Amino acid sequence: MKRALAFIAVTAVGACGSFQDPNIVVDLRVISMTASVPEQVIDIDLENPPPAAQILPQLVPSTVCALVADPDYTRRLRWSLTMCPQTDDDLCSDTDPQVLLGSGLLDDPDITVPEPKLCGTIQPDGDLIGVVESELAGDSLHGLQGVQYEVLLHVGGEGADPSDDVYAGKALQLAARVPAQRTANTNPYLTEVDGSIDGAAPVALPLGRCVDQTAPLQIKQGHTMRLLPIEPPGIHETYVIPTLDGGYETFTESITYQWTAGNGSYSDGDTGGTRDAFGNEPPIFTDWTAPQGKSITGPTDVPLWVVQRDERLGEAWYEMCVEVDP
Repeated sequence: MKRALAFIAVTAVGACGSFQDPNIVVDLRVISMTASVPEQVIDIDLENPPPAAQILPQLVPSTVCALVADPDYTRRLRWSLTMCPQTDDDLCSDTDPQVLLGSGLLDDPDITVPEPKLCGTIQPDGDLIGVVESELAGDSLHGLQGVQYEVLLHVGGEGADPSDDVYAGKALQLAARVPAQRTANTNPYLTEVDGSIDGAAPVALPLGRCVDQTAPLQIKQGHTMRLLPIEPPGIHETYVIPTLDGGYETFTESITYQWTAGNGSYSDGDTGGTRDAFGNEPPIFTDWTAPQGKSITGPTDVPLWVVQRDERLGEAWYEMCVEVDP
C-alpha cells in the first residue's frame, strides 16, 4: 500500500500522512508541481491526423518541476519523474508507454544552499507522441477538447522504507486548434503576496525559503496575519473550448489558492475559485495564526507556501518565511 498519493492537476494537492491538518506540513510532502508549458495547441486535422514528422515541429520542450518539503529529517531524497498516459489511480500503468524524464538524489530541499531543483524536461519527440497516441486511443471525443497526459513523481528519503514514499502527478495537455481562435494556456502568476499583522498596513512578504532569508517578517506567537495574493491585471485569461455540436464556448479563468505552512493554522486553506450563484467573486485572502505554546521558546522561523492554479492545468508556487517570536 502506498502511503501517499497526490495528483496535481486542476484540483488542489491531496496527500495522506501522519499530519492531521492538511494545510500544515510536518513530514515529506509534495506541495506543487509545475510545467513551464502546461498546454500546447497545434494545427491539425482531427479527421485526418498527419504523421508525427508534421506534428513535432509545432511542439516545444516543457520542463516539469516539483516543490518538495521534508521538515522532519535532514537527508537527501531519491526521486524519479516519469511521463505516461493518465490512469484511474493516477499511477503509470505497466501496460502503457512510460518515459523516464529524470531521477537521482536531491540534496535536502529545506536547507541546502543554493536551493536544489527537482525537474525533468519533456522533449518534443517520438516518446511524447507515443504517450499522446496511447492516451488518444481511449478518448471517446477523439481529441476534440484536447488530450491530457501526466508526469508522475516518485519521491522518498534516501535509505528510508519505500512504503513511506510519496507520489504526485502533474497533468499536461496537447490540443488541436479547434476552434481557430483557440490559444494555449499559460501559467498564472502574482505581483506579490501581502501580509497584514493584526490589521496593520500590509507589507509585501519577501519570497524565498527560511534558510535564504536573513530578516524575515516578524510576528508574535498567537497573533494573526492576513495573507493577500496581489494579482496583476489580465491574469484571468479568456479562453474558448469546442463543443460537440461544432460550436464553441467562451470562459474566463477562475484562479484558486492553496495555502500551507510549517506550523500555525489557517482560517481557510483554499481560497479563490468560481463566482457564486449571485455573481460574487470569492475571497482570495486567508488569515494565518502564528503558533504558540511550549514549541515557541525563542525566535522560530516558519515556512509558508501558496500554490496558485487556474482550471486549465496552469500552476505557480511561492515560498515565504516568517519569524515567530515569544
